[in-house]
Amino acid sequence: MTTSLPPRAGRRCHNALNPLHSTLYFSPDLDREFGALGFTDPAAMRLAARSAPLGAVGAGTVAATFYNYRHELLSRHLPAAWDTASPAAVLDARLRTADATLRRLLGEEAVASPEMAEAAGLALKAAEACTRHARPLYSANADLPVPEEPHLAYWHAATLLREHRGDGHLAALLSSGLDPVEALASHTATGKGMAPRWVLGTRGWGRADWEAARDRLRGRGLLDADGELTEAGVRLREELEETTDRLDAAPYEHLGAAGVERLTELGRGFLIAAAGSGAFPADLVGKG
Repeated sequence: MTTSLPPRAGRRCHNALNPLHSTLYFSPDLDREFGALGFTDPAAMRLAARSAPLGAVGAGTVAATFYNYRHELLSRHLPAAWDTASPAAVLDARLRTADATLRRLLGEEAVASPEMAEAAGLALKAAEACTRHARPLYSANADLPVPEEPHLAYWHAATLLREHRGDGHLAALLSSGLDPVEALASHTATGKGMAPRWVLGTRGWGRADWEAARDRLRGRGLLDADGELTEAGVRLREELEETTDRLDAAPYEHLGAAGVERLTELGRGFLIAAAGSGAFPADLVGKG
């Protein structure tokens, strides 16, 4: 595939934007907003928040579109969550959460800045080239209206770009033969994924599931005896990202090299500010 972009430019841009979407799932504002709807379980809140664009779906649909959650966890909360609040009510609460979270993490000056408006415009332009086919989470979010306020438009566009890449990444995982827990365990082994306690605490898998997956990865020659990636494992994880890059190239090609560079710069600035304000747990990422 020919490209006008520097190597991995789209991936770098994604890495700057994606975490800003994810601040929602660690935000006390989400607990407050969803608690007001009648939710009491944090897992139910977060599952509802991400799956609401799909409608009042059950555990099967979410297991398919989220890929790495245990079905038994999902079935405890879905479709029961929609008896607590409708998807429309959840989407409204989700946007209120994004508003409160970004204002708290970035500050009112950044939220109202020309840079925020510029970032929103660039991210929305990139999202114009996203494609719907075989991308259920992206496509469902793309049916939602673009918020008027720039910081919420930016969050919405970051969500579109995140889910577009994510849907493509699931196709790459499936093609690689990695099951849900193997995908998680191999990502953690790169040092860039969630630490095991966060994986097990949020995805519904047990320690026995984790160790069994690591054994299967060893059997494929992807992990060594100490749980580190082998050369083959490193190569597989990079091939996964390269495949995902290829499937996710269109938005960044549409934006162009200068636009991608500028959006990455702006996104990194917002992300650094959010992280500095405590957006993420200190122990979220790591091998241990």
